[in-house]
Amino acid sequence: DEADRQLLRRCRVRLVSELQVAELWDALLSRELFTRDMIEDIQQAGSGSRRDQARQLVTDLETRGRQALPLFISCLEDTGQGTLASLLQSGRQAAKQDPEAVKPLDHLVPVVLGPMGLTAKEQRVVKLDPSQPAVGNLTPVVLGPEELWPARLKPEVLRPETPRPVDIGSGGAHDVCVPGKIRGHADMAYTLDSDPCGHCLIINNVNFCPSSGLGTRTGSNLDRDKLEHRFRWLRFMVEVKNDLTAKKMVTALMEMAHRNHRALDCFVVVILSHGCQASHLQFPGAVYGTDGCSVSIEKIVNIFNGSGCPSLGGKPKLFFIQACGGEQKDHGFEVACTSSQGRTLDSDSEPDAVPYQEGPRPLDQLDAVSSLPTPSDILVSYSTFPGFVSWRDKKSGSWYIETLDGILEQWARSEDLQSLLLRVANAVSAKGTYKQIPGCFNFLRKKLFFKTS
Repeated sequence: DEADRQLLRRCRVRLVSELQVAELWDALLSRELFTRDMIEDIQQAGSGSRRDQARQLVTDLETRGRQALPLFISCLEDTGQGTLASLLQSGRQAAKQDPEAVKPLDHLVPVVLGPMGLTAKEQRVVKLDPSQPAVGNLTPVVLGPEELWPARLKPEVLRPETPRPVDIGSGGAHDVCVPGKIRGHADMAYTLDSDPCGHCLIINNVNFCPSSGLGTRTGSNLDRDKLEHRFRWLRFMVEVKNDLTAKKMVTALMEMAHRNHRALDCFVVVILSHGCQASHLQFPGAVYGTDGCSVSIEKIVNIFNGSGCPSLGGKPKLFFIQACGGEQKDHGFEVACTSSQGRTLDSDSEPDAVPYQEGPRPLDQLDAVSSLPTPSDILVSYSTFPGFVSWRDKKSGSWYIETLDGILEQWARSEDLQSLLLRVANAVSAKGTYKQIPGCFNFLRKKLFFKTS
């Protein structure tokens, strides 16, 4: 229940640091707390180290139901880990006596850090005059390419009060920076010189087994065909996998991660499936295999981290997810009409959602900051906001993929990826009676311009 999940979160750091996972597997299997496939997935988590396995085990434990924690405590006792068993057992007993004891600390107040010697009464807001020298003997330091230093910048860029013409609509764009200059500067944009520039794996799940309770995703083959054509046009080697179970999805992704990408400049994964909310530390959401088992987006992304796929180190890794982030339907809110692009939701539109049984959990800051790998050079583009449905038309495909394909066709020659995704979000948000807005988790270090010629 929720009290047990809160207890696990509070004890997570100690569990991860002290848990001896090697002795646990047989005990977990004998009590049917995890299946053998689940344990194999946990053993492969991250780099496969004991600490990574312990972290994944504690994370997955939250999803195993009301009896999970008592059974886990029993497994700890059977494997000689009495200290951790006592820690969890005493925490459960304290929670029964005082439910507030396991709730997250929400009464903390922010601490303002300032120069030494300033008391709380002396703290004040200081407005800096940009025309005056920096405080003390410090002088300003300008970072970035030499040609963009202040002395060489155009006056309109130096004056923030001057409006900068930016258009993310359907036409008449005026780029603030010349794409050609940025493309050729290694400090500002990724280099995509190789031809082909990288692999693109498309996983398209349409037909789900009856026991999964998931419906056929009619229209998804249109999405698959559009993006297969589009990424070939963008100079990628495209591979398509249809109707994969959760385990086969992971196998296909790991096979791709084990390839040598050293001669290539980029990598793309597209997943078209049903989806749901999922417990996470870094990236929200999960997608379903055709067997009804889910794979978290976080796990998919981390297959290609520095230890899992070193030949992609420092290179952009892009993930496009067409799946629901939950089952909420967004009715939107009223604004003055600015677009005629909206279309009504008809009988051919349906969501890629299934109910989420376990509530989303807050981020464990201490463990996340101290132990997780830095997700650099990664961008995960979601078709919808976490927790909300993503709409798909049976006749024309999903709103997100249809729009993404059209934006890439029209603007990929001149705009970077982030600008393209802004256009996608703007266009999708104007559709339908129910509303949808795509978004992304962006950990790219530079601009990315696709290779279109």
